[in-house]
Amino acid sequence: MTEIALHFAANLLSCWIIVRLIYQSKAKRRDFVFTFTMVSASVFLLCRMLMGVDLDLAFALGLFAIFGIIRYRTNPVPIREMTYLFLVIGLAVMNALAPLSLEFPIVMAGNAALWTLAFVLERLLFVEHLVTKRVVYDRIELLQEGRRDELREDLSRRIGETVERMEIGNVDLLRETAVIKVSYRGEDISEHIDPTDGV
Repeated sequence: MTEIALHFAANLLSCWIIVRLIYQSKAKRRDFVFTFTMVSASVFLLCRMLMGVDLDLAFALGLFAIFGIIRYRTNPVPIREMTYLFLVIGLAVMNALAPLSLEFPIVMAGNAALWTLAFVLERLLFVEHLVTKRVVYDRIELLQEGRRDELREDLSRRIGETVERMEIGNVDLLRETAVIKVSYRGEDISEHIDPTDGV
């Protein structure tokens, strides 16, 4: 039990470095910190507790297929956050099973390699994080060629953020609306909003 507790603490420390020091300090999002931490702890304990159980291939695959079918009531998880989710799951599995066949310094070196790679990609090579939203826009006359600056200014004024990029999607001439994907620097707070509020 002492060994499991020490490895569990080491896994939480590894997860904390990835989530708090690398991910959150750059993305400025707090809503995924709880999810990443709990998934890491759960996967670690699941792997460690079931390592002595004789499981067939179908049951083992079914356990991890759960992650693919779970769908939350909120917006779909962005690809960047899905990457971090996969990263904390991979670290949890490695920290749970690798010490059984490898020495502890080798396992820590593997953790450190992933920390370093995530830090380099996030801080040195990764483009500034942009929040992307799809908005239904009603002034379709601004979609004309030559009026993109007016369109950008109007969108920035309406959403309260400086629009960095925009992409025009479906245009409904009957309703005089258009779907525009806008990207801006800031914190995505959509995960904190319950879409059923006020319904």
